[in-house]
Formats: sequence, C-alpha cells, structure tokens
Amino acid sequence: MSLNDTPSGERVHISFFGSRNAGKSSLVNAFTSQELSVVSSTLGTTTDPVKKAMELLPIGPVVIIDTPGFDDHGELGEKRIAKTKEVLGRTDYAVLVVDATKGIQKADSTLIALFEERQLPYMVVYNKMDLLGELKPLGKNAMYVSALNKTNINELKEKIAHVKKEKQSPLVHDLVKAHDVVVLVIPIDESAPKGRLILPQQLVLRDLLDYGCLPICTRETELAETLNALKEDPALVVTDSQAFEYVSKVVSERIPLTSFSILMARYKGTLDDQLKGIKAIESLQSGDTILIAEGCTHHRQCNDIGTVKIPRWLKNYTHHEVNIDTCSGLTFYEDLSPYKMVIHCGGCMLNAKEMQTRVRIAKKQNVPMLNYGMFIAYVNGILPRALKVLGYEL
Repeated sequence: MSLNDTPSGERVHISFFGSRNAGKSSLVNAFTSQELSVVSSTLGTTTDPVKKAMELLPIGPVVIIDTPGFDDHGELGEKRIAKTKEVLGRTDYAVLVVDATKGIQKADSTLIALFEERQLPYMVVYNKMDLLGELKPLGKNAMYVSALNKTNINELKEKIAHVKKEKQSPLVHDLVKAHDVVVLVIPIDESAPKGRLILPQQLVLRDLLDYGCLPICTRETELAETLNALKEDPALVVTDSQAFEYVSKVVSERIPLTSFSILMARYKGTLDDQLKGIKAIESLQSGDTILIAEGCTHHRQCNDIGTVKIPRWLKNYTHHEVNIDTCSGLTFYEDLSPYKMVIHCGGCMLNAKEMQTRVRIAKKQNVPMLNYGMFIAYVNGILPRALKVLGYEL
C-alpha cells in the first residue's frame, strides 16, 4: 500500500455472493474491468475470497470481494463456505449473483436470509441474461446483467454507487473547534513502524487537519517541553495507549486527555458495548483464558504489546496467572466459549462492519470484549478521565 492509498479499513466493502457457476467471478471481472478472478466452467473454481481495491464514485474508495460458491459441499466445500461467511462479517453491501437460467436456488435463499438477519443492504443480480428469451419483471432491488456481453454492468455500478452510506461516528473533530491546538503523543520505540505513523495516528491527524485544527505531534519524552512551549493549554491531548500512564502524569487534570484506541472504538461504533465489559477484569481468576485478538498481522518483537505487555499488565493488576490465546488478521473465532474475556486491538485495519461483527459475536456468547486502549487506561486507573472528553462515565 502506498502512502496515497486509502486503507482497507476505511473503504466500503462490496461483496459478491452466490452459487457455483452463477458467474460471480465473471461479473466481478466485468465490474472491475480487470481479470481479477479465474473464470472456468468447472464448479468451485473460486476457492478463496479474492479482493480488489478501486474507486467507485460517488461512494469513493471501495473493496470488491469475490467469494467461493455458497452451495459447495464436502470437507473442502464446507471450509470454503466458512470463508464466505467470514466475508459477510466485513461486508457493507452485498451483491447476490443468481444464474438467470435457473433462478433462485436454496443456497441463494439462505444467503438472502443471512443478509436480512444482519440488516445488510443487498441487491439480487440475475446474470446470463443473454441466454434468456423473455425477461420477466423484477423487484426493486434486482436487475438483469450479462457478464459475458458486459450488458448492464455500468447500470449495476450506478445502482451500487448511489446506495446511501451508513453514517459513521466522528473520529475526533467533534470534540474540538477549528483553530484549537491538539497535542498528539506518538512514541517512537521498537514497535513503531520505520519511517511512518501507525494508522490511528494518521487518521486522527488527518481528521484534525480537515477541520482546521492545529495538531502538534510529539513523543512522550518531549511532551512536557511541548506543553510548556504553548502559550495556552491545548484543547485536547491524544496519546498512544502504551504511554497512557506516563502521559497522564505529565498532562494536568485540567487538560482533556484520551487515547487513539478509545477514539477508534467510538469511530467503529463499538465503544458502548466494549464499556459494558470492562469490569469483567475484576472477576478474572487464575486458570482463566483470555483471547488477545489483533486485526492485522505483523512481525512480533521482543516487547510486543499483545503477547508481552498486556499479559504482564494483566498479571500485575489481577495478581492471577491467566492463560493467553492469540489470533490475528481476518481470523476471529466463532466459538468464544473457552474465554473469559477478549482484549482486541483498536481495529484500525478492519472496517467498522468487521469490528461490529466481532463485538456482536462476543456479546451473543456473553463474553466481554474491550480494546487495548480501554484495558490499559483501566488498569492504570485513568479510564474515567479518558472517557470524560467523550461525554462518557464509567
């Protein structure tokens, strides 16, 4: 990904679902104007989800995802269907591709039920219209296309592009005013990526610039000097969670303080649900198992936050020996029954729909889930302060 690319987590995810040989891959290729997916008359050619980032105006940056056939069978087929269900969890808009010569099949009906259960906006696209004689009238959210002849492809793009985007919570700009000074505390240590800022820091910085604020970036080691150099107190200080304890001692109580992770939880629409689970930390016992989940994959270093720092904070705070499991990337367990709690990263590389899906899975199984920043602030006794600027009380 170049510095000019929109991250996947900030793109609208449009996924193509359907039965084998309905022409999903052919339609995706026609839609993206690229040979993105392998096309064959052999059933089950698409074995894994395939995705492509592109621009679709007026929506803007999107991710197009081609999925395996939902009517597959056998051991491998079940695994492919499981992968398709994973894609559902991060889909903002679904396109159900139906073979127009066969009509709606059992697998298609199952998919429609899943879309409606998740309140997921969708369209039914009848492919292979070139093989039909007479075209029967269709409902409002359905249309005919021919991927082979590229018929109605632009019309399909137009319909999808004008779907109303789900309103997302603000990131930070609503907490301050134009021309307000906001200090961003960005540690540069062994976990900082070489030559760039991590995504939450980039997003907050850009949001402040977009709304005419005056952001100042500093390391925690220069924070005191930065604050002393200002003529007035900043309107807000936002810190990396790992420096929360240190920063809270440097920043006066009169100055609002929060973290990138807590802002991300609100931005992704999961803050309310995560707050409900925070007190579960108090009931942890030796032998309990905690799942530490991350939305991206990276090389873990010697002082990694997920596998080293958080387990250490857990032990120091609870005085109990808990077991730690980890998962990363797009892997997230459907069965959370073995776990007393899930501690998740901020989810910057996941779109809002995926984070909401993960919280919903945990909530349904009564497993508390909170993110790194909320956990770190809580065990350091500063979560009430970090929430105050957002209008929340613990």
